[in-house]
Amino acid sequence: MLERFRQIKDQEIARLKELDKSHGLPKQLDIKRIPFSASLVPPQNAPLAIIAEYKRASPSLGAICLDLEVEDVVLAYAQGAQAISILTEEVYFQGHLTFLDRAKAALGHKPIPLLRKDFIYDPIQIAATAATSASAVLLIVRMLPDAQSLAVLIHEAAHFGLESVVEVFDATDLEIARQACAKIIQVNTRDLETLKVDREGAWQLIQDHPPRDDETWILASGLQDRSDLVRASQAGFKAALIGTKLMLGGNPKQALQDFLGGDSHAD
Repeated sequence: MLERFRQIKDQEIARLKELDKSHGLPKQLDIKRIPFSASLVPPQNAPLAIIAEYKRASPSLGAICLDLEVEDVVLAYAQGAQAISILTEEVYFQGHLTFLDRAKAALGHKPIPLLRKDFIYDPIQIAATAATSASAVLLIVRMLPDAQSLAVLIHEAAHFGLESVVEVFDATDLEIARQACAKIIQVNTRDLETLKVDREGAWQLIQDHPPRDDETWILASGLQDRSDLVRASQAGFKAALIGTKLMLGGNPKQALQDFLGGDSHAD
């Protein structure tokens, strides 16, 4: 599946490079970006911080919720999430890069950072992200050939004031992330090659390779309810990224409240 993602992103990268040659690539936004990792502090009585995701579709499920606009969803998330992930991949996830600025406009002055979630492996994609209101960018270890390539992207992102959320699936990925000096580690329970979810693998990974003092670990994919958040917190994760479970029923506000433990934690 990763090769399919790469094929469609290769086309996008080529378009961005042509724009850059003709000086048509949007310029970096001159804004003070909301700190991403520093925002991942659990609210009162919640086991860990929540990164709530605007996710319209996925390769494994197809359409998830196409009826809700990004503005409506992020405002619902703002009542309980510490950060918001925006899927911008267009073909398989029905996302768009403009969703980031639309989300920021809807949030106004609310200090909630945005993560651009996409398949990013070329510096030109980092530059394109810097022209949006994102605070952080997702970098998937398996999309890159080696630790040096990952380190280059992390450095490029930092140059633009963007933090890097580095996604791993297993111990090999984690070693590459650490070689590249990644500080925000996202463990995806879904193998992007097969799209199968292995939650037990995530628990084993954090048990065998505990977070270092300067690392912030995020658990992503397959979380079903509050008990998963409690277990993740006990294991050493600081945050959880939740998308499908929040969007699938068409009521992301109530779904988020359910994870947080009810209406009392939604403000």
